[in-house]
Amino acid sequence: MSRIRGMRGYLASSIAVTCAAALAFPLALSTEAAAAPPAAESPTTDRATPDRPASERTARARPETPSTSTTSAGTATSAAEAAPAVPAGSAADRSIPGSTQSLPLAPLTPPSSDRTLPPTSAAPSSAPTQGLPRRDVRHFSLVGVVWDNPDAELQGRVQVRTRASGTAKWSVWQDVDTHNHEHAADPDTAERTSGRVRGATAPLWVGDSDGVEVRVQAEADGRPRTDGRAVAGDPLPTGLHIELIDPGADPAAEPPPQASGVDTPRGNVLSPEAAASSAVNADLAPLGATTIPALSQKQTEADLIATRGETSDAASGTAKPAAKDKPGVKEKPGTTGKTGTIGTADAADPATGQRVKPYIGARPRIVTRRGWGADETLRERNFSYTKTVKAAFVHHTASGNNYRCAQAPSVIRSIYRYHVKSSGWRDIGYNFLVDKCGNIYEGRAGGVAKPVMGAHTLGFNTNSMGIAVLGSFGTANPPAAAVKAIAKLTAWKLGLFGANPKGKTYLKSGGGNLYRKGKNVRLNVISGHRDGFATECPGGRLYAKLGKARATSARYQGR
Repeated sequence: MSRIRGMRGYLASSIAVTCAAALAFPLALSTEAAAAPPAAESPTTDRATPDRPASERTARARPETPSTSTTSAGTATSAAEAAPAVPAGSAADRSIPGSTQSLPLAPLTPPSSDRTLPPTSAAPSSAPTQGLPRRDVRHFSLVGVVWDNPDAELQGRVQVRTRASGTAKWSVWQDVDTHNHEHAADPDTAERTSGRVRGATAPLWVGDSDGVEVRVQAEADGRPRTDGRAVAGDPLPTGLHIELIDPGADPAAEPPPQASGVDTPRGNVLSPEAAASSAVNADLAPLGATTIPALSQKQTEADLIATRGETSDAASGTAKPAAKDKPGVKEKPGTTGKTGTIGTADAADPATGQRVKPYIGARPRIVTRRGWGADETLRERNFSYTKTVKAAFVHHTASGNNYRCAQAPSVIRSIYRYHVKSSGWRDIGYNFLVDKCGNIYEGRAGGVAKPVMGAHTLGFNTNSMGIAVLGSFGTANPPAAAVKAIAKLTAWKLGLFGANPKGKTYLKSGGGNLYRKGKNVRLNVISGHRDGFATECPGGRLYAKLGKARATSARYQGR
């Protein structure tokens, strides 16, 4: 009987996903008014062309004409995506939820009289330099640099400066984090070997802009030449492009992310892709919901217990399992209840054979992909899963801290587009994202309670999840709200899979610069990215807070 009850959520979820994906016509939901403030659009010489779904793109995801702007008119754009107002421009622009401009970089020799250029003491003038002179472009808010070979590293310095939209004010030169290749799918996986993946810097959020200037300079190896200057080091990667990402307007006017309470579905129409993405969370929220509501500790525990087919007495250890139940036997992976558990959480005390109260934190409020406005036609249509979740890797996006919490959905949409359209990934790489106010967002599609395979920690994406805090925390302290959100999220998600946030676990390396492929590595259940790969991520200041996050997460689980 318990197995029948346990399978109930799994069947419901599976049927919902199948039906959603098989829809031959859009699914109509209750309507809401959608609005967003217009902004001025600058003139541009780039022609907008529609994005294509990932499954239809060629091996070169970047357009053949690099200077052509790409926009997501899409072959299956839903009415929900077309409804919001976007910055003023052409009639086509007003129905497009974001765009990407990919502009080629060329050899650059700056005039010696140009005092606006950044200091180059770290990269002598003999080092190769490419860039883009100051120019007007269409609106964008996030930048990054990509190149052809994903296995090539950009050894050098990337700097950009931008002009705020509708003004003559240019920013100072800003550094873009060049060490980003360790945020990627594992070697030899289908995502990594798709032929679409390119090398890329970290993205940088610059805010609404309509002008850009770029400078990329290779490192020198330090040996002196006959004229006293240093010898140039490794050449820059081939195919350098600057990617300018416009996140588009928010899909609907709604309360800020901090709002609480039970969510109702967003209005208008769901495309088949959006319906499928929402259906995998059908046990947690209505189809088309913009948030998954929080549950209390008691509700979360009760739902997990109900999913196992137990009574509250059994959970407290005062009753033994039914005769047909075998203590400690785990349900089939994929079985879900309202908490989304797949039936692998702490099940029984082997000494007494009695069921025990589960160690799980209260489910936190999570903004869904629909809530932050994901264009579901960009990603690969199928979902990819791993077997379980044994560990959580914490990251920072290295995209800067110059954003407001109300802008977090726009930042996420930009990173999503950068990961898919510019970097060639199947979807956004992280499983979850957290903003500086502590709001939690669904990342890669597949279901927030399921073991979705991400592309966040090269070599350790299997049986793990990736949580990225929006911002850069090498020298800046992470907000306490963000650290608390990490603890809440891990207490719940790791609790679904029976993992102790203060414990250790073993993961098999898929290959990287710290551990050879196939090596079993002992790691903290809550680890920083740098624990699995030699990298600065998640920044020294955030990494220093992980001990507190582990202790708090375990306390939330009742340990």
